[in-house]
Amino acid sequence: MIIIGIPRETFPGERRVALIPASAAGLLKAKFEIHVESGAGAEAGYPDQQYAAKGAKIVGSRDEVFAADVLLQIRAAGANPGALDADRPRYRTGQVVIAMCDPLSHPQPARDLAPSGITLFTLELLPRITRAQSMDVLSSMATVAGYRAVLLAAQHLPRMFPMLMTAAGTVAPAKVFVIGAGVAGLQAISVARRLGAVVSAYDVRPAVKEQVQSLGAKFVEMELETAQAEDAGGYAQQMDETFYRKQRELMTRVVAESDVVIATAAIPGKKSPLLVTAEAVTKMPAGSVIVDLAAERGGNCEPTQPDQVVRHGGVTILGPTNLPSEAPYHASQMFAKNITNFLMPLVKDGKIQIPFDDEIVQATCVAHEGKIIHPQLAPPDAT
Repeated sequence: MIIIGIPRETFPGERRVALIPASAAGLLKAKFEIHVESGAGAEAGYPDQQYAAKGAKIVGSRDEVFAADVLLQIRAAGANPGALDADRPRYRTGQVVIAMCDPLSHPQPARDLAPSGITLFTLELLPRITRAQSMDVLSSMATVAGYRAVLLAAQHLPRMFPMLMTAAGTVAPAKVFVIGAGVAGLQAISVARRLGAVVSAYDVRPAVKEQVQSLGAKFVEMELETAQAEDAGGYAQQMDETFYRKQRELMTRVVAESDVVIATAAIPGKKSPLLVTAEAVTKMPAGSVIVDLAAERGGNCEPTQPDQVVRHGGVTILGPTNLPSEAPYHASQMFAKNITNFLMPLVKDGKIQIPFDDEIVQATCVAHEGKIIHPQLAPPDAT
């Protein structure tokens, strides 16, 4: 019988858990055995008793949970490098580890883990294909981040979002500008509209214009050459500095007219493009709010500081780096569904049988049999 281990997350401030009791029940029916480290789901709203009620075994020792055949984690390797030294001796040869590992920005931790003999899958590298949509943790977590970003902005904005007509006069609606119309951006548009704001949005990819408009927002068009702005997988590509300089100039006017800016523009494995300069921030109305979801990789807004509240020229700038952890109950629910859908095709006849010729496996498996096997993570001196 295959034993699945669910360790407690150790990244500072991380409240999510990789598997929730409802998903554990489904795996138990499929003849897995599940070991959950005591307290693993507590901060997400899933106490040990709920796992035990579904048939999972609660273990008090981290060593015991790491003895499992398969480990499901929210963060491992480069996504939680601070835990690498403590947990590295616990990984063992032949073990399968599935997690977010931030391999493109921080490849060395995965390289350091490879000699342990684990088979390491990193979910950020899932290909943008139809079959992988049900496993797409980036989209799931971006949905949560986009939702929370609007609530965060509303909390800090010294005015209300909707237009109200009262006996005390008319309250004008807030103007919200969303930069980047990926999953997080589209969710932010939707939530801001539901709160009653007047919303506009911009994306370097012209193809998303219809999606923005379908949510009731205005698509901001800029006179820029964008033919090379999107890669084959649907992600935004990095452009040259000349492009970004002109983009910043054109964006300044829109930013200056906004009460709230929510910036979501990110490029996988790259520094976030600088889109809103410090000068542009000073042109915004006093009391305005910027929520920079790209803060973890430098930010889209020049004064942004990761996980800090910065005040610049009367504007409040927020740089949250882990908003999904602030809605851990549903974020864990979505992550658990994604990771379960990823795991099931790796199991056949009650055994782990990894189909290395599969497109999804080839895209996400970074280490196997003591070596890094993913070309994007090969050491610099590899030949």
